[in-house]
Amino acid sequence: MIDPSVIEPLADDAWPARERERLGGWRLNASSGFSMRINACWPLSAPDRDVEAAIDVVEAWYAARGLPPRFKLTDGVLAPTDLADRLTARGYHASKDTLLMVGVTGGEGDLSVAISAAPDATFEGVFTASAGDPEDGRERTEALGRMPPPALFAKLEIDGAPAAIGVAALGGGFAGIFGMRTVPAHRRKGLARRILRAVLAEARQAGAERAWLQVEADNAAAIALYADEGFEPAYRYRYWTR
Repeated sequence: MIDPSVIEPLADDAWPARERERLGGWRLNASSGFSMRINACWPLSAPDRDVEAAIDVVEAWYAARGLPPRFKLTDGVLAPTDLADRLTARGYHASKDTLLMVGVTGGEGDLSVAISAAPDATFEGVFTASAGDPEDGRERTEALGRMPPPALFAKLEIDGAPAAIGVAALGGGFAGIFGMRTVPAHRRKGLARRILRAVLAEARQAGAERAWLQVEADNAAAIALYADEGFEPAYRYRYWTR
């Protein structure tokens, strides 16, 4: 399959936090505290100091920003092997089991799906509407603006109004798929599948041959959709909080 050490740096770079810092192979991300990916420490390889000292630094770094310390631990990433045990001893526990799936790009796409290099106001409206909290929505919109090019922003309209969207971040020969959203009134119509196919086709044209995506492990419907489109499970990760 795929080595997490290949995908994880791409995933971190694809959805950049407002503040980013490193302790050797540990990546510290902080924004407004909503989206876990950009408000967590990603231990992708060994830290640049004693592990317990590194955990202390992480906890102090988040405390200074008024955020709870959070670690994103990925299966197969040894940074170090006993990090979960060390966090457990400090009162942390794992949550939000997430599956990373990989597939290939290509296909015929969908001519009804508009794809651009940057999001417009209607795209951002659909994207932030799913947040539920205005501050959460603002954090997500700001993260969109920090995405490094090239990126693909897909939008499908019905009767002149946006109905479904999706994003692909291109890098390292991969297309990272995320931001898949469907307006509630248009769900269960196959729009997510159409967005996915359009993005995968466009990504191949842009030179990306493979794709990755992240989906919560209990989202059976989404996993079934992605599996039906040729994506296979690669590994899992979880967020550890205290």
